[in-house]
Amino acid sequence: MAVPKKRTSISKKRIRKNIWKIKGYWAAVKAFSLAKSISTGNSKSFFVKQTNNKVLE
Repeated sequence: MAVPKKRTSISKKRIRKNIWKIKGYWAAVKAFSLAKSISTGNSKSFFVKQTNNKVLE
């Protein structure tokens, strides 16, 4: 027979929610940092193929 579970306290709920938000924040910071390093050409862990877009006259 199914028995309802006890309710999770508000403080525990808040703690879990904040941990989830912090993980998302750090993932965004890392992604932005990687994008910045790729765009400036300072990336050591990513190899980006350089293209030459100059028009030959």
